[in-house]
Amino acid sequence: MASLVTLTHVTAYRYDRPVLLGPQTIRLSPAPHAAAVVRRHALKVEPANHRLFHRRDPQGNPESLAVFDGRVEHFTVVAELEAELVPVNPFAFVLEDGADRWPFRYDPLLAAELAPNLRSGVTGEGIAALIPTRRENGEDTIPALLAVARRVAGEIEYIRRDEPGIWEPEEVISRAQGSCRDTGWLLVHAFRAMGIAARFCSGYLLDTNENTAELHAWAEAFLPGAGWVGFDPTSGLLAAEFHLPLSAASDPRLAAPVSGTHEPCGVTFSASLSLVAT
Repeated sequence: MASLVTLTHVTAYRYDRPVLLGPQTIRLSPAPHAAAVVRRHALKVEPANHRLFHRRDPQGNPESLAVFDGRVEHFTVVAELEAELVPVNPFAFVLEDGADRWPFRYDPLLAAELAPNLRSGVTGEGIAALIPTRRENGEDTIPALLAVARRVAGEIEYIRRDEPGIWEPEEVISRAQGSCRDTGWLLVHAFRAMGIAARFCSGYLLDTNENTAELHAWAEAFLPGAGWVGFDPTSGLLAAEFHLPLSAASDPRLAAPVSGTHEPCGVTFSASLSLVAT
C-alpha cells in the first residue's frame, strides 16, 4: 500500500558575528534514482541576500549553489518535499550473464567509466576479514554482497555522531562501532576490495510507522543488468522505498548535504526533520 509523506528538513548555522560566506553547495534534493515518486520539492535559503543556482554534478545528482552578497549572521536551508512511497521489490532485477556469479570482471569500457568507484587502495586486515574467500567456481553475487552488508550490521555497533567527518574503515572495524556514514564508507571499501564498483550514498531514511525521518547513508554497488543497487550496512538489507537518496559519489565529501567555507568564527549548528505520513 502506497504512503504519501511530507518531509520538512531544516538545517541552520548561526555565527557569533557577521561573516562572509563562500559559495555553499546544497545537496538536499532527491536524486533521480529514488524509488519514491517525488511530487513536490522546494528549497528555501535564508537570509535573503543570496542568489541560488540549480545544477547537476558529474554523477547526475541535483545540487544547488547559494552565493551570498555581503555578510550574514546565519545561514538556514529549509528543504520540503512530498513523495509517494510505493512498495518495491528491491530484488526485482536480472543480472547480466557473468555478473550473476562473483567474482566477475566488468567490460573494459564500463570499467573505465566506473574507475573512480573501483579505486580501493591497500586492503587492510579488517576489510580483508570481512569479505568472502574467492571460490574456484564462484558464488551468487547478490547473496555474497548481502552477506558482507549483514556482517557489518552485525559486527559494528551503530552510534550517532554529531561531529563532522567520516572515520576510516579500519578505524571503524577496530572500534567495532560507527555512524551510518562511517559504516556506509566501510561497505564501499569492502565492495571495492571484492572488485565491485561502489559509491557512497547520502539520503533520508523514512519511517512511516513512527512518522520519523533521519539523514542516513549507505553504499551502492554497480551490477551489470541492475545498475546501482543500494546496500544498507546499518540494517544489512537492500535499499528500498524508505531509502530516499539525495546524492551519491565516489567520495563521501562529494555527497555531503551542505558544504562550503566561511571566515573564521564561532558556529552553532542545528538540524531538525519532521515527517507526516498519510
